[in-house]
Amino acid sequence: MSRVGKAPIEIPKGVEIKVNGRTVEVKGPKGRLTRDVHADISVQVSDSTLTVHRPTDLEHHRALHGLTRALLANMVKGVTEGFKKELEIQGVGYRAAKQGNALALQVGYTHPVEVPPPDGIQFEVPQVNRIVVSGIDKELVGQVAARIRAIREPDPYKGKGIRYAGERIKLKPGKAGRTVGGAKA
Repeated sequence: MSRVGKAPIEIPKGVEIKVNGRTVEVKGPKGRLTRDVHADISVQVSDSTLTVHRPTDLEHHRALHGLTRALLANMVKGVTEGFKKELEIQGVGYRAAKQGNALALQVGYTHPVEVPPPDGIQFEVPQVNRIVVSGIDKELVGQVAARIRAIREPDPYKGKGIRYAGERIKLKPGKAGRTVGGAKA
């Protein structure tokens, strides 16, 4: 039996879950999320727990079992607490600013790059070199953060660019044979 899949999901107070065929809807204080589960997987709500069941012990059913349980647990956590990803900007003159709801990035291009937030996503800029992406859908928060990072990925030689908070970049060595003053020894 899948260790992740067999664990029941505790439903906190204030969270309402409806299962209608393959569609699971989770409502909570922060919002509402819906997801269609695989046809082979069944979801049951009883009292204050949500359980996920699979029909057989085949490998793909075991994989779907754990995946479905994890996705539903993330939905419950999202509507109660929410998710956030933090990004750091490193580089001289690189900065972020909020313009309305959108995010304006100056990261070495000739023009500022504007990133509009998709539905359910909020941007915060606590400092000019920090960005916080938050929302109730874990998948969407991660995807938007990855898109922002892709605008200017960290340079492998100097480390300039946008990176996740706490991400360590392994820097490559520069040109071999380069010395002070440009003359070889």
